[in-house]
Amino acid sequence: MNNKSADRTDAVINVIEDFDPTVQSKEYNERFKEWRRSKNPCAFRFETNSREKVFNDSRGFENKSQTETEKRVISNIMHIVGIAMLIYVVTDKILGTAAIFILDFIGVDIHTSLFSSGIYGGSVEIVTAMLVITSLTLIIPLVYLHLKMKMPLKVEFMSRVNDSAEILSAIGMAMVVCTIVCLPTAYSSSTRDIYNYFSSVDSDLSAWNQREFVVYTFFDILAVSTLTELCLRGAVFGALRQFGDRFAFAISTIVAMLLANDFREYPAAILISVVASVGMIRSGTILTAIFVRIIYKLYLFALIILQGDPTPSMVLKRNFFMIGIFLLGVLIAGVVQILGKRKDKKVLAIYKSESTPMSRVTYALKCSPFIAIAGICLVQAMVVLFF
Repeated sequence: MNNKSADRTDAVINVIEDFDPTVQSKEYNERFKEWRRSKNPCAFRFETNSREKVFNDSRGFENKSQTETEKRVISNIMHIVGIAMLIYVVTDKILGTAAIFILDFIGVDIHTSLFSSGIYGGSVEIVTAMLVITSLTLIIPLVYLHLKMKMPLKVEFMSRVNDSAEILSAIGMAMVVCTIVCLPTAYSSSTRDIYNYFSSVDSDLSAWNQREFVVYTFFDILAVSTLTELCLRGAVFGALRQFGDRFAFAISTIVAMLLANDFREYPAAILISVVASVGMIRSGTILTAIFVRIIYKLYLFALIILQGDPTPSMVLKRNFFMIGIFLLGVLIAGVVQILGKRKDKKVLAIYKSESTPMSRVTYALKCSPFIAIAGICLVQAMVVLFF
């Protein structure tokens, strides 16, 4: 009798109950499962008994297909992700540029060109425009994702710290990654353009003595880092991890890379996204991902400022800075991993299916309209590279 009961249990497939987001709190797990049981098109739910068959008068015996169900849900999620990316691109490149042209036309001291991402004019006008455009570019997709995914906030944004040591480990790894990727990034970033603008706008003042530059710097480091991670590691990551954390890592990283809009910034976007995702999962809080993004922004600013030094000692100072941060990052991450308590503990949620992980990723990338938006982002990156 017991053997029959066990066989019956083994034959039942329930993707919600079988999935264990191991590093999260009990409250998070229950809310996540409750969301997945809802009639949301982005919620993956599938239950069947492999020993049972359904008879259809016209088609005979049928089996429920887990693969077909997961494809349908992945398609629904990627549709929303694609639209959110489209909103990001349109707001940033089209509506933002159009707003600047209108302001220029009515006499405001701010100017731009169709063939350049640079903005010219008065410092107050430039910073105000960039703050408004950047805020809308990130906030509108964030609100859209929240409204479409309909996740409880405590599921959408992981908020409970399960292992504070992992936050330090992620920060250390971010320092290491920054050293590897930031040098080429610094020469292609819009942040460098802003610093150079404020360095030249008033020869009697340093950039840091100009209020507008300080406002922009804090906004870019704190607000942009926070909003970016809420978009990438919020509802998008939560919906994707229904198919395993590695799947969520892969797709969210590809999205981050495409939105970088510059081939030279792709390595940084990829590695920072991976460190942020892994750090969030291992620590249990999205704050880890935000800290990783802030470290990247701080490192980039420091590197740009060092490279703005016209003295012959600039290269030596920059190299000492990079080596010092690299070694500090290795030390922090190494100590945490050696002394950490999670060495033998499973930290990634695994999803098992008849389809392979690579086939799911490939299918996701081919979904419409995501594939079209990805193509637009690649074209933009190519234009930035050559023009």
